[in-house]
Amino acid sequence: MSLRKRIIACLDVTDGRVVKGTRFVDLVDAGEPVELARLYAEEGADEITILDIGATRDRRPSLLALISRAAAALDVPLGVGGGVASVEDAAALLDAGADKVAVNSAALRDPSLVERLATRLGSQSVVVAIDAAASGDGWRVRSVAATEETGRDAIAWAREAVERGAGEILLTSIDRDGTRSGYDLALTRAVADAVRVPVIASGGGGSVGDVADVLADGGASAALLASTLHFGILRIGPLKLELAERGLSIRAPSPPVAAEEVAAWLG
Repeated sequence: MSLRKRIIACLDVTDGRVVKGTRFVDLVDAGEPVELARLYAEEGADEITILDIGATRDRRPSLLALISRAAAALDVPLGVGGGVASVEDAAALLDAGADKVAVNSAALRDPSLVERLATRLGSQSVVVAIDAAASGDGWRVRSVAATEETGRDAIAWAREAVERGAGEILLTSIDRDGTRSGYDLALTRAVADAVRVPVIASGGGGSVGDVADVLADGGASAALLASTLHFGILRIGPLKLELAERGLSIRAPSPPVAAEEVAAWLG
């Protein structure tokens, strides 16, 4: 039996505030992270992901105090990323209350970090985040908040990361990020077909149809949403009910959502 598909609310955080932009630039304020995390969990998010998007660029550790407050407020799994450069960094985040830790730039610099994380923390706690942009007939990985070219092929890196012990891949299409033009289905499907672990699709979700497409045709195990939630374009409860109506195996929202609310939010 296949696992139920997940909806993950993502909070990109910098300077203690949730922000969202387009293709990793032009950031605008979207709210207070713990308040939003609690709201999305109450609306039915299966998981919350907090990404400290300036941590690697600014060469500072992730915000442990924020993670501790968020974890205390939530009853759903919490994933955290940004500035994770060592096993000690990851362990500190788990000690603060995170359930999963995402590593990106540091793993690209030293792929053996993924193995050390998996050995110390368990693969179930290790997520490798991949930011990829179209290049020729494939996709290339960028690092440091998508500002640096790595020359790595996204599919090959995803496969290597899993072989080294990653329990999940968080895959962001740089080309689609913040555009609400739909997930990159070809990229997502290529990675999902290449690895044996769940793939979280990120970048481009703007409608119920986009989410349904990436979970079905794209082969993703989970869809990550950010700006559509922050700015009231979608709400998690009605979204999940509509996905279920379309035949996707999805966890029911709790508390239940009235039919008129579904109609109001999903048209």
